[in-house]
Amino acid sequence: MAEILTPDLCVIGAGAGGLAVAAAARAYGASVVLVERGKMGGDSLNTASVPSKAMVAAGYHAHAMRSGAAFGIAADEPRINSRKLHDHVQQVIASLAPDDSTARFEALGAEIVKAEAKFTDPRTLGAGETLIRARRFVIATGSRPLRPEIPGLPSVPYFTTETIFDNTRKLTHLVIIGAGPVGLELAQAYTRLGTQVSVVEPRRPLPESDPELAEIALRRMREEGVDIRADTEVTLIQARSQGIGVIIKSGEREEMLDASHILVAVGRAPNLDSLDLDKARIRRSPLDAARLEIGPGLKTTNRRVYAIGDAAGGRQSAHLADYQAQIVVRNALFGLPPRQKLERIPSVIYTDPEIAEVGLTEAEARERHKDAFLVTRWSFAQNDRARALNQSFGVAKLVTDKGGRILGAGIAGAAAGELVALFSFAIANRLSARHLAGFVAPYPTLSDIARRLGLEVQRRQAPNPVLARLMALNRLLP
Repeated sequence: MAEILTPDLCVIGAGAGGLAVAAAARAYGASVVLVERGKMGGDSLNTASVPSKAMVAAGYHAHAMRSGAAFGIAADEPRINSRKLHDHVQQVIASLAPDDSTARFEALGAEIVKAEAKFTDPRTLGAGETLIRARRFVIATGSRPLRPEIPGLPSVPYFTTETIFDNTRKLTHLVIIGAGPVGLELAQAYTRLGTQVSVVEPRRPLPESDPELAEIALRRMREEGVDIRADTEVTLIQARSQGIGVIIKSGEREEMLDASHILVAVGRAPNLDSLDLDKARIRRSPLDAARLEIGPGLKTTNRRVYAIGDAAGGRQSAHLADYQAQIVVRNALFGLPPRQKLERIPSVIYTDPEIAEVGLTEAEARERHKDAFLVTRWSFAQNDRARALNQSFGVAKLVTDKGGRILGAGIAGAAAGELVALFSFAIANRLSARHLAGFVAPYPTLSDIARRLGLEVQRRQAPNPVLARLMALNRLLP
């Protein structure tokens, strides 16, 4: 006879979002069952964010060894050991795994069920020999790499953005299909680690990013030797006795790339197919059958079931999933309004220089506010710390309304992912350029860029009539 569990919350998926839901719910004293068929930690820990950033870090150190001449240090060509590179990535994963482990969450009081989850009716989930009739369910099943329909691709071995971190061999010529954030992060990392890299993208690279910021990072990558083919399609892949032939087409021009390996990085799709959603009366989006139909409060068409993170579609990041987890827990346990404020959620692309954005882009501000906004820029070349670090290649943009309230920010430059947090805080608290101008940044630091942007916005605004009258009055005093 099947065991029946009746928790306050059942969380399907133990990735970043699912674990955040479980931890938050247990902190409030709710009973939680967590269902996971694979590894604890999900994509973010095991196959996505963590391993890719470990690889990016390795590439950065290799690049630093070649780039010492600007500091008066003799350049040295690094010797790359592919096996030890693989071990470095795995060690980083292993060092973080205890935080996401079964033992930790059982210690928090959650019950872990290691099985595949399937809905059996609108109120019940089956997981192996266990039936779960929770008060509320949260789908946090993450996503999987998309596989494009390219003739010849199934006939050759290829990496995805998950499997490439299992590789222990030298890659001679890596052809990356897709110039999104992960594809370009890995393209730059592998180029710095001594691999010839070609990137093929049918649209413009980094299509979701501000074009001005994207171009800064793309220019640096091209200078380092990454071969980026924009507006180019892969039309055929040919298996060979040695290597792989990749036929690409740009306009009317066709060309053959001789690849040693292929990485498919064309995006990800939510993991939903195994859940038997129809039995739970959970509908998919009429606009995209790969996604769920989700209301503003992250509820599916079954009022007992929420979806967060990659499973909810839209932007994909661990910190967004964590933010959504807090919203869902407060609504599911206490009935508090489940309001998402996505304008305060930053995005970061970990190329060098990094690209970070939060709030409205320049194009979005123009669409919403017509001419009633300002875009203010400050170059990294104008920052003393950036010049001392020899990292003066970049720009920060601040988008404000005419009154100076911060609507958005974008950065392409050193430590952009750290700097954008300050602007995210400002947007979340409805701060203005005046607040940026008034805070004291330690000297010399990159954070002074934020203060300079605030001062520059104030300089560009119309003079304050009250201050003008005070100045005039002060001139009359002895």
